[in-house]
Amino acid sequence: MNYSNASPFVKWAGGKRQLLPQIKKRIPEKYNKYYEPFVGGGAVVFELKPANTLINDINKALINTYRQICNAPKDFLEEVDKLDREMWEDGKEYYYFLREQYNNKMLNLEYDIKLAALFVFINKHCFNGLYRVNSKGLFNVPYNNSRRMSVDKKVIMDVSQYLQNITIMEGDFEAACIDAEKGDFIFFDSPYIPLNLTSFESYTKEGFDIESHKRLARLYDELTNRGCMCMLTNHNTDLVNELYGGKGYKIDVVSVKRMINSDASNRVGEEVIIYNY
Repeated sequence: MNYSNASPFVKWAGGKRQLLPQIKKRIPEKYNKYYEPFVGGGAVVFELKPANTLINDINKALINTYRQICNAPKDFLEEVDKLDREMWEDGKEYYYFLREQYNNKMLNLEYDIKLAALFVFINKHCFNGLYRVNSKGLFNVPYNNSRRMSVDKKVIMDVSQYLQNITIMEGDFEAACIDAEKGDFIFFDSPYIPLNLTSFESYTKEGFDIESHKRLARLYDELTNRGCMCMLTNHNTDLVNELYGGKGYKIDVVSVKRMINSDASNRVGEEVIIYNY
């Protein structure tokens, strides 16, 4: 089927849109099942649109949004449209009012269609599309002064149609890969190792620390031994090269622009694409 409009409906830190050409030319020509254990905004899966697919993320609010769009796209669009239409004259005050609603629903574990609509609204109206939470798991990114519409209806309907036929999981990356077999392809886009190791950023309250990166590297080795084809992206750092170097993996260094950085002089850097085939 044709899902031509299916594309990311949220902006996500570390999203792969600008790296897509480099990723696509390294994708295996043939594979069985496609796995993406850190789906985030879904730039890669929506570009490839593979038929036999499993996506996963540990961010409960994000996965709730995927599921609501999958199961009830028209109801989701109605909720988002209501939020957009009711915006107050003071957009900033309205944004913080809705951000508080969102956080209250998160505290009450209300993973429903209203939370999904709030999730997308605040993503489109917060600074740089960042998803950042405090130690209590509450969203705390400021307003970006935008009054634009939150979604493209054609995108949402095509995303919903595509999601009907794939598996959507919420949880740990290791659990997402438990059934991966020889001939399957796994694309890993975990939270990146920071260039400054003293400043790990948390996109979920669980965070993703150095031990998590070591566990990911062990999983990569295990999947390689199973005969899976794996690709992983990260910053080009000493730790990444220590975790994946010397094992026969291809490690290609590519130049990138860093969009989420307040200092323009630090917006160009190097990333690596690591693959085992």
